[in-house]
Amino acid sequence: MKIAFAKPELPETGSLAVGVMDGRKLGSHAAQVEKLTKGAVNRAIGASRFKGGPDDHLALLAPAGVQAHRVLLFGLGAAPKLDALAAQAIGGRLVAAFNAAGEKEATVLIEAIPGAPLSEAELAANIAYGAQLRSYRFDKYKTKEKPEQKPSLKRLTIGTAEAHAAKKAYDPLEKIGESISFARDLVSEPANIIYPETLAQQAKTLADVGVEVKVLGESEMKKLGMGAILGVGQGSERESKLVVMRWNGADDSKAKPIAFVGKGVTFDTGGISIKPAAGMEDMKWDMAGSGVVIGLMRALAARKAKVNAVGVVGLVENMPGGNAQRPGDIVTSMSGQTIEVLNTDAEGRLVLADALWYTQENFKPVAIVDLATLTGAIMVALGQVHGGLFCNDDTLSDRLTEAGKATGELLWRMPLGPAYDKLIDSPAADMKNIGGRYGGSITAAQFIQRFIQKGVPWAHLDIAGMAWSDKDAPTVPKGATAYGVRLLDRLVADHYEDK
Repeated sequence: MKIAFAKPELPETGSLAVGVMDGRKLGSHAAQVEKLTKGAVNRAIGASRFKGGPDDHLALLAPAGVQAHRVLLFGLGAAPKLDALAAQAIGGRLVAAFNAAGEKEATVLIEAIPGAPLSEAELAANIAYGAQLRSYRFDKYKTKEKPEQKPSLKRLTIGTAEAHAAKKAYDPLEKIGESISFARDLVSEPANIIYPETLAQQAKTLADVGVEVKVLGESEMKKLGMGAILGVGQGSERESKLVVMRWNGADDSKAKPIAFVGKGVTFDTGGISIKPAAGMEDMKWDMAGSGVVIGLMRALAARKAKVNAVGVVGLVENMPGGNAQRPGDIVTSMSGQTIEVLNTDAEGRLVLADALWYTQENFKPVAIVDLATLTGAIMVALGQVHGGLFCNDDTLSDRLTEAGKATGELLWRMPLGPAYDKLIDSPAADMKNIGGRYGGSITAAQFIQRFIQKGVPWAHLDIAGMAWSDKDAPTVPKGATAYGVRLLDRLVADHYEDK
């Protein structure tokens, strides 16, 4: 779908969409259509439940007086609540409505809303951004889909008196949106297409936007002493990889970077501690943390963020082969700490252990954030509404929580503490990789924290409940969400970029 900005003129074809404020208050564009159609707008509103709320829309077919063959009234809600997230949701709902109607092209007229926190240009840009996000669809393997089953909308024009300013405001959002789609594609691909080698190849394409990419193979990781990550992948015929991505956009190229680390288990059978068959197909997206880090690094580079950033992803396939890691094995991590592996399905934390240590040793980051579809326990605690946030630094925690609220990618801080940490002590090694039946997401985070060096602000995001959605949302179609790209881009923009 192509998105364009133009002067706010009534279209000669396609659909026309105009906004109505809460309480059925017509804006100037809606009032113009009302006048041209000799009262058709108000008559239609009066005969419906349409109130102008943010979820409302009402279609008028071929009203006399306008050349567009359909007029769609969409609710803007109350002016004070019309912020960026609300505008993005409106854009997403409009795309869904146009596709449901089989529309090929549409024009949305935007105007300044008195009392709204957004300018006209910002409102237009965010509606376009929401439309872009909702238009995503992973359908490359569908070969027999009928035309009426496919999205119909090919062109969306945003009509605004501030078209130039709106386009300027939209440009960085568009780059983020493209990177979100890139991450969603990575997570959506089946495990026979995306595995450590091919995911590393996808990461290499970030060189096109200026990211430096280095890939370490098993021989290099063995020399570095990465026994934790290598142990996870040893049962697979696919070679494990560690991908290092660098973007140096700060004024001072030598300034310490902010770092992001992602779990990339491209398929997780559970290993010898094998998972139940039902639902195992979902484990193709156990690499979502790495997909988000790759997408984030692409977004930062594409919008030329003034920051030094590092992204590191550990890529493995967890399979129950003849050489697979066994419950009871003890491995030595890059940090030198030993781990008793009691459950081979608690593998993501082993991947992060070495990836985090490597990142700290080589880049000395100002802060480090890891992302992982780590535990089912976090879904028991938080459902699919919040990601789990574990953090050793109140400032970083507050910044992440704030960024989550601003982007709609919500986080909820969970506890850490010595009492939980004791649960992963092992009688045979420095630690064990599970802590017992209770507090599973917390003991997993405590495990990861043992690989965070003293004085390094660190946050762990358990995104197991957020990486995939089984229903449509205004800006997130069903499927891979790329949860975390917007959140972490906002964190960087607000607190770590040169101003």
